[in-house]
Amino acid sequence: MKDREIDTTDIPPVLDWSKAVVGKFYRPIKKPLTIRLDADVLAWLKGQGRGYQTRINSLLRSSMERDRAR
Repeated sequence: MKDREIDTTDIPPVLDWSKAVVGKFYRPIKKPLTIRLDADVLAWLKGQGRGYQTRINSLLRSSMERDRAR
């Protein structure tokens, strides 16, 4: 079915966007890479449980945003 054929008359218009969240569904493109970390740093990251690569990304993103704010 084409978009113009869809009946949207029963959907009310959104008038209040005050609770909208910008970028809620934005997911940056991930790129695979190989990185060498000190053994103690890696042990610390892995010691916090699953998701150590996500934590690495979060730490790097925080540093990048702090640097950009300067």
